[in-house]
Amino acid sequence: MFSAGSEPAGSEPAGLDPAGSHPAGLDPAWIRDAVARALDEDLGAAPGRDVTTQATISPDAAGVAHLVARSGGVVAGLPIVAEVLAQVAERLGRPDVVVRLLVADGASVAAGAVLGALSGPVQVVLVAERTLLNFVGRASGVATHTRRWADALAGSGAMVLDTRKTTPGLRALEKYAVRCGGGTNKRMGLFDVAMVKDNHVVAAGSVAAAVEAVRARFPDVLVQVEADRLDQALEAVAAGARFLLLDNMSTPLLAEVVAAVRAGEPATGRVELEATGNLTLDRAREVAATGVDYLSVGALTHSSPTLDIALDLLA
Repeated sequence: MFSAGSEPAGSEPAGLDPAGSHPAGLDPAWIRDAVARALDEDLGAAPGRDVTTQATISPDAAGVAHLVARSGGVVAGLPIVAEVLAQVAERLGRPDVVVRLLVADGASVAAGAVLGALSGPVQVVLVAERTLLNFVGRASGVATHTRRWADALAGSGAMVLDTRKTTPGLRALEKYAVRCGGGTNKRMGLFDVAMVKDNHVVAAGSVAAAVEAVRARFPDVLVQVEADRLDQALEAVAAGARFLLLDNMSTPLLAEVVAAVRAGEPATGRVELEATGNLTLDRAREVAATGVDYLSVGALTHSSPTLDIALDLLA
């Protein structure tokens, strides 16, 4: 529901006007498709309808609304706002809403900050409200959570990575939000990086057999190997793996494995090491101090709370 704003009707804050742009690395075609699916969920099959708004708001009514952060955090997903509004306007046969964004994705904002101003047909704004807030709130929540990890690791030499534990259909958005928050993307899916885990080793017969099988079938991809013991890590390096996932290890064991792998690097070459599993913000610095290159945190995407963002129609 809209609440009354503090500015007079028709007013708009001055600021950026990137409404026609898309976030770097987020495919505009993906945005269009994701928005269309989301609107179908809310309105029914295109063109769909909003029985409340279309019954109570004149098609000719125009106004201004502000996109407002109710909680402080890191913003992400704002350029999707214009796409949602454009598709709603097309479905309703109404003029486009003018979008003026006042902050950029990746910016830290305080509670109460106005993120953007929307001016145009009120019907379009109200119909689009929940869909655009869902996208921006979800992305901003992931970015905000990621920033906490990035800040915790600042200066340590280690980076925080995301995982594939994403919301189905929203992986591109959530991984983009991780980048907005200062994190780094790992693999996008099963297609771009091979990750040999315990079940693959069981099926193949050994770590070496699994690594060799991947390299024979897909020689162009990076091979990563999961290990939860020192002997497994050394076996993986001996098999040719140059990226290890050190899974659910205590801090002392991590330090031992890192030291052993680093000691062998004059012969093997650089091996990238990732700590994963059982990681918390309280442990971030001590885990980074073991010398790992990365901490992968599934919670960035599977457990980030949505950032509270609202749309206020100005009275």
